[in-house]
Amino acid sequence: MTNRPWFKSYGDIPATIDADAYPSVRDLLDQAMTKFADKPALRSFGQTLTYADVDAKSRALAAYLQTNLGVKKGDRIAVMTPNIFAFPLAMIANARVGAIQVNVNPLYTPRELEHQLNDAGVETIVIFSGSTGTLAEIIGATNVKNVIVAGVGDRSAAKLPSPSVDPRLQNVIALSDALDQGASRAFVAPDLRGADVLFLQYTGGTTGLSKGATLTHRNLIANIEQYKAFMPKALAPGEEVVVTAIPLYHIFALMVNFLSYFSVGADNWLVADPRAIDQFLDILKAARPTIFMGVNTLYAGLTMHPRLREIDWSRLKLAGGGGAAIVGAVSDRWREITGVFIREGYGLSETSPIVTFNPAYMDKFSGTTGLPLPSTDVILLNDADKEVGIGEAGEVCVKGPQVMSGYWNKPDANREAFTKDGYFRTGDVGVFDEGGFLKIVDRKKDMILVSGFNVYPNEIEAVATGCPGVAECACIGIPDVKTGEAVKLFVVKKPGAALTIDEIAAFCAKELAAYKVPKHVAFVDALPKSNVGKILRRDLRVAG
Repeated sequence: MTNRPWFKSYGDIPATIDADAYPSVRDLLDQAMTKFADKPALRSFGQTLTYADVDAKSRALAAYLQTNLGVKKGDRIAVMTPNIFAFPLAMIANARVGAIQVNVNPLYTPRELEHQLNDAGVETIVIFSGSTGTLAEIIGATNVKNVIVAGVGDRSAAKLPSPSVDPRLQNVIALSDALDQGASRAFVAPDLRGADVLFLQYTGGTTGLSKGATLTHRNLIANIEQYKAFMPKALAPGEEVVVTAIPLYHIFALMVNFLSYFSVGADNWLVADPRAIDQFLDILKAARPTIFMGVNTLYAGLTMHPRLREIDWSRLKLAGGGGAAIVGAVSDRWREITGVFIREGYGLSETSPIVTFNPAYMDKFSGTTGLPLPSTDVILLNDADKEVGIGEAGEVCVKGPQVMSGYWNKPDANREAFTKDGYFRTGDVGVFDEGGFLKIVDRKKDMILVSGFNVYPNEIEAVATGCPGVAECACIGIPDVKTGEAVKLFVVKKPGAALTIDEIAAFCAKELAAYKVPKHVAFVDALPKSNVGKILRRDLRVAG
């Protein structure tokens, strides 16, 4: 690794970090809750929890999980909430008992939720009341025994209304009741080490149904320490104010916005629904953040809103972007309003997530995803698995302490996911410049990126093919001003079928999360295929 081009661009950045700086994420969190006890930790719907509050409430939940539910180290617990107090409280409680947290999108459909719960072997779920209808549809087909329901105002002084719990669910306990019961119970901290699993972060990988990236305590500690090494001035202990609008169930927000900034005593303002733009802007106005993270679509939407100029941005140190490519024009608009450009990074669920980031000394948008983090090696391989030179395109392959141990219970997928010498194959194609800055130029596979979320054609096609009147179909991603890419579905009708575009969209909406539903549908007489009958998506891209 000594001759890698990025080292000459590091400046004061250390070449390596200590991935064992803390024995576990629990130790990191415990230290922060003790050190910053009196400081505000989390804000939501006008309510505030201090670090001491978070300590007491997460400990109570951990005791409830242990004593009432019999949760043991290594048990899987799903957390399915938007950005409300329940998510960080559950996450810390899970870390305390040594459970493996399964992060779930609260907007998943029953089919998507059933797969994830069963694949992970989940028996306990912490779920937002508004998502309980989805769980009720499929709970009988899972091993879930314990349902803890959270509302928007749980454990705050506010009596905020939340959606009612689906009456089909039995033996449900409110999170507030679980905390009350656990407060008087003893909690016994199990032995935790870096190799123990902390998260199952589900991702589609390259094909098919989603797979759980197995992320250990050490993976997350490493990525936190790597991020701190890159951006030391943006992590001032007890001084940072973060607004978290990207979802905490996404590894980007979970590692950066929550874990990294919690560890330094930041004041974190949670945004439950960034689509409620006026309330979102009110939060930004009140918080006056020093740190803001987002995806390109979020930044693009904010810069188009006239109220963004009402906000005092004088304290903003860092605006970070990931999940999808940041568009230069969007960064320019953001800088014109806030005075700060968007600093882009690159990562994946499988890498906890950050692989590269634009270093602190950069003072303008680079058009690249930055330099590999300390203790991280990145190579670009051609189709023959030979390393390519500077300026040449190759598949981005990563080795480092933040790289997952593998996919959960997927030995075949793991053999395909890693090179013989242990580099993780990302499926993305990149190019290094002379200074070691990485630019992502393409994706090796057919994945579509909608607002920073992975969408996999195989899944969309499998659902759409089930629609009455569809003979066969194929989908691709096409450019979209708002979401980066949008799903376009090409459909061949069955003979005589009177099928409409609206019918296909409605059918898909029942089985797929909203961002996966095809935004564009085109009827065609036939799909382009190879000699062996494989649909040629590249030909569809040319046709548009």
